[in-house]
Amino acid sequence: MSCSARRVASVVKASRGGCGAFEGTIARDLSTRYSELLPSWRVVEALQSLFEAPPPDASELPLGQQLRDLYGGALALRPDCVYSNFVSSLDGVVAMKGASSGPAISGRSEGDRFLMGLLRACADCVLVGAQTFRDDAGHLWTPGYIYPPAAGEFGALRSALKLPETPQLVVLSQSGDVDRSQPARPLVLEGERPLGSVLEELRARGWRRVLCEGGPRVIGELLRQSLLDDMFLTLSPVLAGRDREWRPGMVGGIELLPEHGAWGRLASARRQGSHLFLRYDLR
Repeated sequence: MSCSARRVASVVKASRGGCGAFEGTIARDLSTRYSELLPSWRVVEALQSLFEAPPPDASELPLGQQLRDLYGGALALRPDCVYSNFVSSLDGVVAMKGASSGPAISGRSEGDRFLMGLLRACADCVLVGAQTFRDDAGHLWTPGYIYPPAAGEFGALRSALKLPETPQLVVLSQSGDVDRSQPARPLVLEGERPLGSVLEELRARGWRRVLCEGGPRVIGELLRQSLLDDMFLTLSPVLAGRDREWRPGMVGGIELLPEHGAWGRLASARRQGSHLFLRYDLR
């Protein structure tokens, strides 16, 4: 049987935690809905590994067998790192005006949602800009929320990494104008400050692996200061197009080429159907 035809059985489990009781309730509700609609064992297509060359200073993470099978192999990250995760159309669009546009760009790819959950499960904290937080009002930046079928496996991974049940959401806001009553319960860092000092503050709190999920201007500032170590990019097989509507690429607020292009080294390539899941080492 070819790798592309491989299927892996994944048990639908309730979330082991969340942002207090609210996130746990939401994750359990989503898992219950999955179990009502699907058999007890859910057949999930694994990602197919095409290329793997992780950074030499990265450490293999203790993925359980089900996560390892679904991911298509091992996952290694540096002990201290900043890594990003985006989904992009073939023509480079990562966001559209209004509410969260990720599902529209990804085509609600199951593989993309699984990878989002896996990368969140490895993180001490998830870093986003204020606009991304506003656009995704009501969203929970937790592994089990984005991919309920693997909530139990994500929880086991975090336990093996000796991490709290969920990563802390950190929101960057110059004005501080952020709805702190959102169920995600963010830590809001206000004012204008270099991202280097922000990362120092996060690491002073013991948060060593930082996952950035946007937006483009935050990524641009990380690149400006050479602070982004790894970039995970889901390439969705769709053309989004551009006209008068704001439709940014992954990097905003800075022009890198022709003088200062930020070049990466391909560290991993996977596929599920026509979606590609790429990783670049930028350090």
